[in-house]
Amino acid sequence: MNVYHGSYIEIDKIDLSKCEPRKDFGQGFYVTNIRKQAEVWAERIGAKHNTKGVVTEFVFYENAFIDGVHKVLRFDNYTEEWLDFVVLNRRKDSPSLAHDYDIIEGPVADDRISENITKYVNGKISREKFFKMLRREEEPTHQICFCTADSLLMLERKDNRLDIKYEVSEIGEPLIKQLILDKNIDETTATDIFYSSNTFTQLADESTKFYLKPWQEIYELLKQEISNNK
Repeated sequence: MNVYHGSYIEIDKIDLSKCEPRKDFGQGFYVTNIRKQAEVWAERIGAKHNTKGVVTEFVFYENAFIDGVHKVLRFDNYTEEWLDFVVLNRRKDSPSLAHDYDIIEGPVADDRISENITKYVNGKISREKFFKMLRREEEPTHQICFCTADSLLMLERKDNRLDIKYEVSEIGEPLIKQLILDKNIDETTATDIFYSSNTFTQLADESTKFYLKPWQEIYELLKQEISNNK
């Protein structure tokens, strides 16, 4: 999935310690799959720093949602659970990260919604009225928050992707086929084993240079990992 981050500068390296605390999903690096939304963010924050703003494009490896390695929370819409979670993270007495999730996806509490959240927290409007007012929102919003160093391995700046001999998905194909043969299992089970393995995590991290290894060598490491986990 292509995702976008709007800022006043181009993002070369992500430093979670520099990310603002007490945002919707806590302190973390935020992106969206809606480019227009990122452009608006870039324009607004750029104006504060006397720049035009910059949108940096990334590739997000969506298998992080199901790999079993990362702890994920996803909100499909503005729900009561979403509201409670945003309130938790925005509370002034909450820590910068009030949860232990790696990746969180859901809609955005924009300026208008944020104002109503403040009214709700201060007891000026009821929960019922908050959601009634929320129904007036028309524009769809989207954000993904990467909260931990491990989660950032699933995010890669698009124009910085290396010209490597094999893409991760291409390397994974023979690994999965070999797993099916060796373990006498179906494709779904083999795929789950591969994508939830530490071997895959290292393969997806270009800094490890795993992608330069022959797939047969990577498969031996995967077999060893599976054996150690029994």
